[in-house]
Amino acid sequence: MSQQSQFRLLGARRFAPFFWTQFLGAMNDNVFKVAFTSLVTYHATLFEGVDPHSAAFLISAIFIAPFVLFSATSGQIADKIEKSKLIRLVKSLEIAIMLVGLAGFYLHSATLLYLGTFLMGLHSTLFGPVKFAYLPQHLDQTELVGGNGLVEMGTFVAILFGTLLGGEMAGIARGDGTVIGPLYVGIACVAIAVAGRTVSQGIPLSPAPQPDLRINWNPFTETWRNLMLARERRVVFLSLLGISWLWFLGATFLTSFFSFAKDVLGGDQNVVTLLLAVFSIGIGTGSLLCERLSGRHVEIGLVPFGSIGMTVFAVDLYLASHGLAAGASLNGIPGFLAQPGSWRVLVDLFGVAMFGGFYSVPLYALIQSRSAPTHRARIIAANNILNSFFMIGASLLGVYMTQAGYTIPQLFLVVGLLNAVVAIYIYTLVPEFLLRFVAWVLVHTIYRLRRINAERIPEEGAAVLVCNHVSFADAVVLMAASPRPVRFLMDHNIFKVPLLSWFFRQAKAIPIAPAHEDPEMLARAYDTVAAALAEGDLVCIFPEGKITATGDVNPFKSGVRQIIERTPVPVVPMALRGLWGSFFSRKGAPAMTRPFRRGILSKLELVVGEPVPPEAATPESLQRMVLALRGDWK
Repeated sequence: MSQQSQFRLLGARRFAPFFWTQFLGAMNDNVFKVAFTSLVTYHATLFEGVDPHSAAFLISAIFIAPFVLFSATSGQIADKIEKSKLIRLVKSLEIAIMLVGLAGFYLHSATLLYLGTFLMGLHSTLFGPVKFAYLPQHLDQTELVGGNGLVEMGTFVAILFGTLLGGEMAGIARGDGTVIGPLYVGIACVAIAVAGRTVSQGIPLSPAPQPDLRINWNPFTETWRNLMLARERRVVFLSLLGISWLWFLGATFLTSFFSFAKDVLGGDQNVVTLLLAVFSIGIGTGSLLCERLSGRHVEIGLVPFGSIGMTVFAVDLYLASHGLAAGASLNGIPGFLAQPGSWRVLVDLFGVAMFGGFYSVPLYALIQSRSAPTHRARIIAANNILNSFFMIGASLLGVYMTQAGYTIPQLFLVVGLLNAVVAIYIYTLVPEFLLRFVAWVLVHTIYRLRRINAERIPEEGAAVLVCNHVSFADAVVLMAASPRPVRFLMDHNIFKVPLLSWFFRQAKAIPIAPAHEDPEMLARAYDTVAAALAEGDLVCIFPEGKITATGDVNPFKSGVRQIIERTPVPVVPMALRGLWGSFFSRKGAPAMTRPFRRGILSKLELVVGEPVPPEAATPESLQRMVLALRGDWK
């Protein structure tokens, strides 16, 4: 199952109706917002009392406000009410909201359109917790990254279509120059809302995880409670902060595109559409690539990779925009593309967005996989609350810098540099992200790693992993292959090597020494292993006790038995294939003395066996299992 394409989910009833419902909702949001923003930017005379320079930031802030006010309540509702029923109620509400929007567009009423913006924000607030709590109920662990990638891709393709439709329809005019686009926009919004409600009928039942939940209708106390709930699992809470930062960065870019296109690039509203399209395609591409790059499991090593890319391309966007001067008249897309440096601007926008996809999808999947099912929707609600604060902060920063005389490219530069600072801060708080990144880069630079039955590694709870010991790279390969952090029991001598010592100490590896060398260290190691297992961690040992010098599996020692007698937990046998003869093995010469023994990107496999109950796990039986998993390929 794990080897099948994520696109097969689009043919499954458990996923497809939900996907198209959220797709149409995201599309409608953007038809409405982009059309409204475009009209007040390029046709401000249609509306009284509207400042075209700050309108985009104001519309963004109004849309976000319901997330602050109602996210806590919506999270409770999503945990209490059956999700397919709730989705259909929300989609019916969307039709009513769009009728308000239709009236606003027809009457050229900024007041009604601001109200419609607020209500669409409310619609998204109600749908958000349901959206991300639905997936873990209907997708297994091997499908979660792919499903999230499809949803993220679908969302941003919907943004693209909504942007194109809203931007093009807003400017429709009669032959005499009278703008009639607003009416068409309003009709389109109502039609899309009706389509979304129709598709939602196919969403399967999704039982409420906590139907007896007593809802706290006080948004302030419940908001605080949700944030405290999210903080119970540190890595989940910090992942929420990481996602919220991405929303800060994304909101800064998206709300700046209208001014950026008009005042910096000298482009008309069609150029705005192009920028939004490139950005949407970029994040959709990044989201889809996540499944392939992650090996179809939650790979948080992609998060630092994504943050590095976002900073690099954001800084280069400033450099690419520097010196561009808007002309007296606004250019369409052909005129913009003919300008020197225009393609570099588009590449930078695409790069920021694509690496944003690498950054966000693993974080969403991590939150879903490590949150308690009974609280998952409220955790997502807490995420929405944090997102809204960060997005409001982005709007305020945009208003402040533009009114203070700073240019939009300078705003991009500031946000890009802040992204680097925030990333470094988060990775110092959660070394797991950085370590997985280092392991992921090292393994995927040198090898083509294939995982076989990796889903047999427990998703939660304690277990002992046992594996053959082929090379000095074994622990790094297993770290990159495991869907969860692993604590390794390792020879104490490795901690005497400066760089490796730092790396494995950050990974919370446990030093061990033979009894004849240091009996006290041996006892401490077993105590630490017992404590780690008691906390529900994965612990990996190499029962051979040394790296093979012949390629054969050495006899397993009794350490594994001592561990599980003290703490009875399942034992998962594993086998590494393809490392014998590598740079890090001892075949034919000391390890790490022949750099190009097997060449770059040689094939490597990790095969995972069925978990063994502790009472059946003996060194002899585990050795036979590992040998069978390895087969003839060393």
